[in-house]
Amino acid sequence: MDWIFGVGNKNKNDPKNISQLLGAALPPPDGTDPNKSGVPGAGPGGSGGNAGSGAQTAYRFDSTALERAAAAAKELEKSKYATQAFETIMAQEVTKRKELELQGKAIEAQIEDSKSQQIRQQHEERRKTLKEEEKIQERKSHLEDRLARQRHDDQLMQSRKSQEELLRLQEESVAKQEQMRKASMEYEAELRHKNEMARIEAELKGKAKIDRENRDLNLEMMREKAKESRETVLEAIKTAGSVVGSATNALLTDRNKLYAAATGITVAAAGIYVAKNSVGVAARFIEARLGKPSLVRETSRFTAVGFLRNPIKTTKMLVGKPKDPLEGIVLKPTLEERLRDVAIVTKHTKKNKGFYRNILFYGPPGTGKTMFAKSLALNSGMDYAIMTGGDVTPMGRDGVTAMHKVFNWANSSRRGLLLFVDEADAFLRKRSTEQISEDLRATLNAFLYRTGEQSKKFMLVLASNQPEQFDWAINDRIDEMVEFDVPSLPERERMVRHYFDKFVLEPSFDSKSRIKVEELDYGEKCTEIARRTEGLSGREISKLGVAWQACAYAAEDGVLTEKMIDERVADAIAGHAKKVIWETDQHAVSYKSAAAAASTPV
Repeated sequence: MDWIFGVGNKNKNDPKNISQLLGAALPPPDGTDPNKSGVPGAGPGGSGGNAGSGAQTAYRFDSTALERAAAAAKELEKSKYATQAFETIMAQEVTKRKELELQGKAIEAQIEDSKSQQIRQQHEERRKTLKEEEKIQERKSHLEDRLARQRHDDQLMQSRKSQEELLRLQEESVAKQEQMRKASMEYEAELRHKNEMARIEAELKGKAKIDRENRDLNLEMMREKAKESRETVLEAIKTAGSVVGSATNALLTDRNKLYAAATGITVAAAGIYVAKNSVGVAARFIEARLGKPSLVRETSRFTAVGFLRNPIKTTKMLVGKPKDPLEGIVLKPTLEERLRDVAIVTKHTKKNKGFYRNILFYGPPGTGKTMFAKSLALNSGMDYAIMTGGDVTPMGRDGVTAMHKVFNWANSSRRGLLLFVDEADAFLRKRSTEQISEDLRATLNAFLYRTGEQSKKFMLVLASNQPEQFDWAINDRIDEMVEFDVPSLPERERMVRHYFDKFVLEPSFDSKSRIKVEELDYGEKCTEIARRTEGLSGREISKLGVAWQACAYAAEDGVLTEKMIDERVADAIAGHAKKVIWETDQHAVSYKSAAAAASTPV
């Protein structure tokens, strides 16, 4: 087989391949004799033969070709590579057959791949179709929901308009009926007045006529009455003089009667004096037990005067159950947690009859100190009493007595009393540096004397905006300090929503109220107002609610618009900014005055 693959070809005359081996025995395709030179179709006649002769030559059987093929076959059989050549040809056929099978399998794999790809594409298209259908369905549901909401809003708006129209018609009908009633009453009053005037005129005319006719008779009767009256008075004077004269004569002539009269007069004077002093003592005792001291501005403790003034309110306070101490009070979460602990401690202290702790509430004004003090007392089952430090200074020398009355009254409470002193820095100032009067100093000393020890009867709660001005002895009596700061953004938003509901929305739902509110997003508006009112206290935010209500009452149609709300908020912010400027200027003036006083030589 070396001559087939061209390897180790020692015999250069061996054929290179089977085609070369067979080519020697095969005739040429054009029918020419390879051993003869010339053009195709050249015969014995040369190139000058005609066309018919050339055609016969092309299709003439050539026996020499068969001979050459037979010779080549014999030569091939004699060759030593015949078997290898045949095996090679068979191997090539097997290889081609396998290649064709592999190509067929590859084609089938491509067909299966294309089918699977087509299935994947169909699934992908189906998934996309389902996804689009879901989107369309979702959009359809959103659209239906929005249409339903819009339809519901339209129905509400239509119902509201119909109710307003019905209310307007009713008001017009009532106004017309009232106008007709007033007109009929005026007409009836006018007729009655005319009839009364005619009757009076007729009576006067008749009386004047009778008086003219009976003038002489009337004069005679008047003379007789005057004479009888004069005689009666003279007889009474004579009788009284005779009785008094006889009694005086008998008293002066009889010593026993004289002594009895003197003794009776003395006993009567002593009884009057004793009764007067006893009434005073009883009044002071009742005042100490049931009355309210002059320094106490407000109290929840039962008093006879308070019960007579507000019996329903007093009864509710007596029979009411304890409530959440932070109900209606909006504070920071950390402060709420601490105050709730204070309330729990106070409540259990009262139950176990322990010693109460004195507390200081300090911070800017309007941050909820007084509100929590009242709520703390009510939650603990105690009474509360509120006094202010500004009432102590004007009392002068009577301040000591008034202060003792307050603490005597507090110690007489059976339920326990929470004594809340607002603006305590007004009279509890430093005695060493502040220039205070002797009367105020004595009042402060009386306060320190009555609060020197812990009490089971009363709990002292002080409130101040300037706790640094307290006397050191006052600081020593404070057991716990709680700071009330201005509300932050979340607390301001809760306050704005609370007071907007309380002063605007709730009255607008009342049929008897005149307030109405313009259509707007209340939640978003309250959030916006909370962001704008940074630095405002809780009291200032509550006054915003009152201002909105006043604007609605002042409007011609009673409708509170968004513009009115924004204007009141802008006014509140501007007012707060002015207050801050005034406070800054006041602190600067105070600092300059203190510096000047310190630099002045003694």
